[in-house]
This record gives sequence, structure tokens and C-alpha cells, in this order.
Amino acid sequence: MIDLNTFAEGALAERFNREMQRAMENIADPNTKPELKRKVTMTVTLEGDEKREVISTDIQVKTILAPARNVIGTLILDRTENGKVTGAELKSGIKGQTYINDDGDLADDRGEVIDFKNKKSKSN
Repeated sequence: MIDLNTFAEGALAERFNREMQRAMENIADPNTKPELKRKVTMTVTLEGDEKREVISTDIQVKTILAPARNVIGTLILDRTENGKVTGAELKSGIKGQTYINDDGDLADDRGEVIDFKNKKSKSN
């Protein structure tokens, strides 16, 4: 019978092991849900010749992985003086609210540090 470890010069086992590695890395990825099922499918297609003496094979190994988790964000919509719609990420949690950023500075709802000396916001 056929030894799957040496079949096609070891390519069958090599591809299967590579796809198993991908599936395991996907399970270990904190950006995916660990309880979702992954699937490694190995398909060997056989085709005989007219004399039924030689068989050609086509080997395919596929992996179905879990998708990355959704990333949620919130945008503030605004308009320029000309009426053009603009947007910025809401950093403070509530529109118009100030907060202390990771550097310990007071920032507006868009994350811009508030400069009390100049009494205006400035970008980081």
C-alpha cells in the first residue's frame, strides 16, 4: 500500500503538516475565537490511463481557518466651514468630553492634547 509520509517524494505529508501548523497557529491567535472549528481537508484525485496500468494523482490540501475578531470603533462626524463632511475617531467615549490620555495629558474627544498656554488643541 501507499506510505503517506513518502508519497510524492514526501510532498503529501509536508503539505498536510504545513496546513495543520496554520490551523494550530490560528487557534493560538488571540484575535480569533478559540472555540470556532478549523478544518484541514486533504484531497487526492486519481486518474487512470487507457490501459489501466498507471494512475496520475493530484494532491490538494486546504485549510479553513477562523476569521479574525471584529474591531469596533466610533467616529465623530462634523462639517467644515464649507460644508464638507469630516470624521475623526472618538477617543474620549462621549462627544465633547475631555479625558486624560495615556501620556497623562488632558485631551479633547478626538485625542488632541489641550494646550492651556495657547488655549487651543494641538496634535500629538
